[in-house]
Amino acid sequence: MAEDESGAEAVKPPVKRGGGDPATRGRTTIADGVVEKIAGLAARDVVGVHAMGSGFARTLGAVRDRVPGGGRAATATRGVKAEVGEVQTALDLEIVVDYGVAIAEVARAVRENVISAVERMTGLEVVEVNIAVSDVKLPDEDDEDEEAEPRLQ
Repeated sequence: MAEDESGAEAVKPPVKRGGGDPATRGRTTIADGVVEKIAGLAARDVVGVHAMGSGFARTLGAVRDRVPGGGRAATATRGVKAEVGEVQTALDLEIVVDYGVAIAEVARAVRENVISAVERMTGLEVVEVNIAVSDVKLPDEDDEDEEAEPRLQ
């Protein structure tokens, strides 16, 4: 090591590699499916939302869930479509509401919950959340998603 004028060893400042804030070094991309899962779970948390997706999508999903390896991931994204850009996202949700709830209030609560969850978890700006109410779950209706009695023993 080199000595300074007093004869003591000079301490070199640490070598700084790269430049700027580490957060600015590189890009983070978020897949549409990630945003769809977050939005789907946030929408399901709202009281008054009975299910996500149309009746056909729910029936198809119930069949898929019974097949080994059919995937629970599809359940989380059912009824949700996301378009994700670099800094913004837009969402389309299809929901089934419980009979007797104020649909406008449920839609408002879904928007608030989805926007909050997606923006907090991804850092993306949610520019719009479109909600389509495709059905109302009546109290006496059987659930299509409930486990049916197995045909074989």
